[in-house]
Amino acid sequence: MRAVVFEKWQTFPSLTDIERPKPGPGEVLLKVAGAGACHSDVALYKDFEEGAPGSIPPAFVLGHENSGWVEELGEGVTGVEVGGAYLVYGPVGCGRCKACSRGQDTYCENAAEMPYLGMGLGRDGGMAEYMVAPVRNLVPLGDADPVAAAPLSDAALTPYHAIKNSLPNLAGGGKYALVIGLGGLGQMAVQILKALTGATVIATDMKEDAMKRAEAAGAVVVPGGDGQVERIREITGGRGVDAAFDFVGAGPTIKTAAASMAPQSRFTVVGIAGGTFEWSFFTTPYESTVTNTYWGTIEDLHEVVAMYRAGQIKPEVELYSMDNALEAYRKLEAGELTGRAVVVPHMA
Repeated sequence: MRAVVFEKWQTFPSLTDIERPKPGPGEVLLKVAGAGACHSDVALYKDFEEGAPGSIPPAFVLGHENSGWVEELGEGVTGVEVGGAYLVYGPVGCGRCKACSRGQDTYCENAAEMPYLGMGLGRDGGMAEYMVAPVRNLVPLGDADPVAAAPLSDAALTPYHAIKNSLPNLAGGGKYALVIGLGGLGQMAVQILKALTGATVIATDMKEDAMKRAEAAGAVVVPGGDGQVERIREITGGRGVDAAFDFVGAGPTIKTAAASMAPQSRFTVVGIAGGTFEWSFFTTPYESTVTNTYWGTIEDLHEVVAMYRAGQIKPEVELYSMDNALEAYRKLEAGELTGRAVVVPHMA
């Protein structure tokens, strides 16, 4: 079968033929419906060096945003339907620790002992015609479109988890939420905030087309650049926002969010661009919280799928055949995508 493989450090992936996998005990074989191309993939093969913190040694099939139809059951697997459509929860922890027992595989206490972090992250992912996944990681999609659903397993799950943790800050009337960075995750964050809260959602980016899409989803948009913080504070009546989500994580975006916070607010850094936060007693709003987050739980993903099936969220996708899978990554690197690139291996 054909697959997009990360083969060597700081080297563009290859489209190559590999052996079709077989499910082991407790696993299923999926015929891949869709696989999302994510900036995290680009960081894996382009930015990391061998031995660097966060690096994952090659070779393996990329793709941690996956959906598919169950093709074959491994030994001992019950409770799933052959031919049924499922979304795949990407993280894979040890399955034994307290965090994993809560569905928080991203915070597995034995991660250092694991040979991989998840599908497409050390373990073969879904950027292929077929993939193997633990049955525990499957979330049923029912009759919902599995192709468009593929990015939900990261591009929706990650902002959903961050927003869910911030819901106490947004409960009640007169609340404001700030979304910085309107790529795939930021656009989903706007939709999720509008569905789950009554807060006024303020969205900001440097790209006009991205702001137009966020505005169409119900956000009040503020262009990046001079006067950005002043405009955000003006919208909030000078008080600042109750919850902020930075989907970039660079120094300037963190500074913007920090300057926009109200007392007793919560600021979540989701993006991994390497920025830092400067705290001081008299410049940081009183009783405000600064935190970060990584992906989400499998329980969260079940809730994300429920929102998708109810029509509350809709990912914007660009579809690519397996023949054009590498072009999806080239466009992702170049910043030329308007939606999430989804590779559809069995596209006619």
